[in-house]
Amino acid sequence: MGRNVTEKIIADHIVAGQMKPGEEIGLKIDQTLTQDATGTMVMLELEAMGLDHVQTEASAQYVDHNMIQVDHKNPDDHLFLQSAAHKFGFYYSKPGNGVSHPVHMQRLAKPGKTLLGSDSHTCANGCMGMLAMGAGGMDVAMAIAGEPFYVRMPQVWRIHLTGKMPDWVSAKDVIFELLRRHDVKGAVGRVIEYDGPGLDELTAMDRHVIANMGAELGATGTVFPSDKEIKRFLTSQGREEDWIPLTADKDATYDLEEELNLSELEPLIAKPSSPGNVVPVTEVAGTPIYQSYIGSSANPGYRDFAIAAEIVADQTVAANVSLDINPTSRQMLVQLVDASYVARFLSAGARLHQAGCNGCIGMGQAPASGRNSLRTTPRNFPGRSGTKEDSVFLCSPETAAASALTGVITDPRTLKMRPPTIKEPKQIAEDSLLEEPLPAEERKLIELEKGPNIASIPHMEVLPQDLEVPIFLKMGDNISTDEILAGGARVLPYRSNLPKISEFTFEIIDPTYYERTKGTPHAIVGGFNYGQGSSREHAALAPRFLGLQIALVKDFARIHWQNLVNFGILPITFADENDYDRLNQDDVLVIQNVREKITTGNEFFVTIKGKEEQILVRHAMSERQLEVMLAGGLINWVKVNKGTKA
Repeated sequence: MGRNVTEKIIADHIVAGQMKPGEEIGLKIDQTLTQDATGTMVMLELEAMGLDHVQTEASAQYVDHNMIQVDHKNPDDHLFLQSAAHKFGFYYSKPGNGVSHPVHMQRLAKPGKTLLGSDSHTCANGCMGMLAMGAGGMDVAMAIAGEPFYVRMPQVWRIHLTGKMPDWVSAKDVIFELLRRHDVKGAVGRVIEYDGPGLDELTAMDRHVIANMGAELGATGTVFPSDKEIKRFLTSQGREEDWIPLTADKDATYDLEEELNLSELEPLIAKPSSPGNVVPVTEVAGTPIYQSYIGSSANPGYRDFAIAAEIVADQTVAANVSLDINPTSRQMLVQLVDASYVARFLSAGARLHQAGCNGCIGMGQAPASGRNSLRTTPRNFPGRSGTKEDSVFLCSPETAAASALTGVITDPRTLKMRPPTIKEPKQIAEDSLLEEPLPAEERKLIELEKGPNIASIPHMEVLPQDLEVPIFLKMGDNISTDEILAGGARVLPYRSNLPKISEFTFEIIDPTYYERTKGTPHAIVGGFNYGQGSSREHAALAPRFLGLQIALVKDFARIHWQNLVNFGILPITFADENDYDRLNQDDVLVIQNVREKITTGNEFFVTIKGKEEQILVRHAMSERQLEVMLAGGLINWVKVNKGTKA
């Protein structure tokens, strides 16, 4: 029986387990990606492990999130990351080079390889015929050290593309259509694999747009074939030798199949405050906006900027609108300058920002209170923009540019102009985006540069025999890691200072949480899809530092669930979802002999103290993860099993 692309890559990299959906498998990781919001912790973890040199084919450290330099904290951490990259043998991308995902795609991505990144949108590189996955920093650190990455064998979900995209419709509308159909949990436990004649409509960067927001569907990854378009892209980057053909066998089978006819698409938009809240643009047309933001890893391509520049050319942005242009790489910015597109933006009244994540993660470009922001970013979770009571809509560059001219959300099909035709440059000028890894003799001389804001990871206690913990928070569905621990310019500069960053934990949900915890053992209760969004391990590490021992929810988002295990927080789910209603904040949960209970079965009872009631709960940890949990987290497990020093 033939194999699909996903199965071919997994078969080439599997080192443990069997390729049966739902079974834990171990994968050899070829490449890793870290960025500065997560990379500082990864580098500290590598130092704790005593790593000498990266054990992957290529590992890259990018600086793309924390670039606002209002004091010493961010630049100090940049120096630390650069010194760590030099010491351990990473490629290094300095501030201003651009967002990790498109830069990695341009310079390092290779068809047929596996890529693990401490950023949930690492999956964007699946556009190149890779199996690219996001994970928590500890999992990435282990992969850098040569250990397998463990994940549940996913189902493979085929999306067969047919038809031809209508005018004013683009790649963003393709992924929006899947989010409209399936919402933010639609691809949990699955890899989405695209094929069909509709692929001819999509450039490599168009595929990046689609693969990027597979994370918003909850997918383990998104995979495209490596075809003539990927060869064209690599050739344009001067990397044709990195191309290999990789397509599904003609008799390949899939766990699920669905067709998407591109001809039937129309401009779509995600309303506040979820990427899954998708409707046609016509449904909200006329809604006033304050901001229109173009860029981010969710629309990083030359075409994404060029078509917007063509739309606003020789016109003026509405007086009440801030049109924010966020180039995604230095390479892309040079191309746009050469083609005079930057001049067109500026002449129309746009604001040009440095190449990086910027407003997507709340680092600048925060919208005004009570005003609507229109963005081509991948997420619109509450408060992610940097404004607490924000109202963020997600859309395509066409819709963003059209709306910037009118001052209200506008269907681009209503513009009195012909749809622009964009031709990408055939050849990209050579660049020096990445510093190459240093030779071994030079690495030995490098000392890590640690500024005063860098604090070591504290010791984590092992899981106790008995637990008796109050519920400090009870939350609803779709709680994101942005709500557990916010990003933005106020919080992220403390990403290497756990005691300080923990002060912001759950503040969006309950500003009293930090003052009520401060090391007190406790539990939280949540609904469906708990921990969706960013892969930031701080959303597990900071609550753990404050005493969180149990997370009891209806179900978990994949990456956050893994992060909870990695830091010794017991992740359990309700056997009967209706039992969620039996619990109240401040109830006390009691589990006697918890170490034996989790290792002798995946179901056990939790007692509600004082009510003489019991609730049946489950865990989904593998034998390997149970060892980690009993040790109090992956750092403790590594110390015991790898013989390294703390």
